[in-house]
Amino acid sequence: MMTRRQWIGGSIAAAALVAGGAAYEFSAAGVDERAIVAAIAPVLLDGALPRDPAARAGAVEDVVRGMEVAVAGLPLELRAQLNQLFGILRFPLTRRFVAGVRDAWPDAKPDEITRFLTSWRYSGVARLRGAYDALHQLMMAAWYGNERAWTAIGYAGPPHVA
Repeated sequence: MMTRRQWIGGSIAAAALVAGGAAYEFSAAGVDERAIVAAIAPVLLDGALPRDPAARAGAVEDVVRGMEVAVAGLPLELRAQLNQLFGILRFPLTRRFVAGVRDAWPDAKPDEITRFLTSWRYSGVARLRGAYDALHQLMMAAWYGNERAWTAIGYAGPPHVA
């Protein structure tokens, strides 16, 4: 049973999702989108990315590029929904009140990002859970579709066709 407080909070979150992302246009190579993905990737892929700082930075950049490729290949309707999501995460007020991330993405602390992702993952608001799922699936595809990840999981790569 949903409490009144949960219902009000969910209503505010849903309204912010619609309002914050409605007028935003996604740019695969946009600086803000890249910063968002670069901040979230190490948290979502914790344990999968290399520990060496230089290798980790390269891996995160690979994830950012992989996300750009993945987003570019999505149908227009899904890209429009992703535009709304990035609009919410980009705009400071909605980033703060819907995601709970105070600082700009390059300055966001990993524990703050973890709280944001966890709250969306287990939210009573279906749109927030869906947004989490989209971020999670795209990040996983961006990382595990990358040759850099294959060695760690024992994948030799696709078969070579002669």
